Amino acid sequence: MTSQHIEDLLRELTPQVLGAVVRWAGDFAAAEDAVQEALLAAATTWSRDGTPDNPKAWLIQTASRRLIDEVRQEQARRHREERAALREVPPEDVEERDDTLRLLFLCCHPALTPASAIALTLRAVGGLTTAEIATAYLVPEATMAQRISRAKQKLRGATFELDTSEERLNNVLHVLYLMFNEGYAASSGPELHRSDLSGEAIRLTRTVHALLPENGQVTGLLALMLLSDARRAARTGSAGELIPLAEQDRSLWNKDYIAEGVALAVQAFGTPPLGEYQLQAAIAALHDEVDRPEDTDWPQILALYGLLESLSGNPMVKLNRAIAAAMVQGPDEGLKLLMPLDKELAGHYRLDAVRGHLYEMRGDTEAAAHYFREAARRTTSKPERDYLTTKAAVITRKPAQ
Repeated sequence: MTSQHIEDLLRELTPQVLGAVVRWAGDFAAAEDAVQEALLAAATTWSRDGTPDNPKAWLIQTASRRLIDEVRQEQARRHREERAALREVPPEDVEERDDTLRLLFLCCHPALTPASAIALTLRAVGGLTTAEIATAYLVPEATMAQRISRAKQKLRGATFELDTSEERLNNVLHVLYLMFNEGYAASSGPELHRSDLSGEAIRLTRTVHALLPENGQVTGLLALMLLSDARRAARTGSAGELIPLAEQDRSLWNKDYIAEGVALAVQAFGTPPLGEYQLQAAIAALHDEVDRPEDTDWPQILALYGLLESLSGNPMVKLNRAIAAAMVQGPDEGLKLLMPLDKELAGHYRLDAVRGHLYEMRGDTEAAAHYFREAARRTTSKPERDYLTTKAAVITRKPAQ
């Protein structure tokens, strides 16, 4: 087995092994450290001696023995030493059970901030290293290590039972939604998207959906992710430049993702109670189902955004509703709907970008260029900044209507 195959196998097994050791040991931080040591040992040993017949059991046993050794060496942890001495190694059923979902729900504990929950989820369930997570979020590795360490300490003593209550499930879905969004449209840095984050969010959401296939919000979130990620190949040009939805080559869209996403969106929309993810998935489906942008059902999208706004009150939803209103009723209606957002989204580049777009629709090139420049100045994403700067420059050369 090549080193790449071993690396892929270890990444796949990491959440299962960590879940098993956490369930046995009852201490997330100590278990996570022990599993990391086992993974390092496996990378060396398996490359030299070959992969064992039961890789998962090998990792669990190695990690548990490392944990026992640590307990015995540290007198300050006598209570865990007594517990480990009684058990010596985990019972056989530990190796047979897959605790990935329990681990995911534990990482999304309400005691953690969303940022900490995402980082811990990527480390514990996604199998990413601290360095990889730090790179994805453009922060120093030491900063990310501290964030993960604090998150693990906060979980000390937390129950490892699978809590699928509405509150915990909503927290899990919110964390996965934020993770996907950061991968789909990176908030900063040189790349428009980070496929490792969006791909991991989709994988984890599929896992939750397999557990709760009848839950409309879970189904809706998975549909939304697939329908959005289906456009990824068309969202940037050969030089990494941003290409807006209306100008994308739709032949590059992932048709398999669209077919699966639309089917899930229809299923989710028919599953009450209607929530935010179901409505967002329905909107995404309306965009993805047509081959030409001019065939988009904007009146239906506007109606869905009205429902979504009434549910969430989210200012970004109001911003998108203003765009839909402009497409249906003209740019003046859209600009009117933007006025209340000057307080809620003060200083946000997207508000300026949308204003620029609506003034361009209106034919006011001077105002449009001004707002495009303001948006470019405020965004921290290089592809978006380049796109907005180019828009301002091009539109300046157009005569006012």
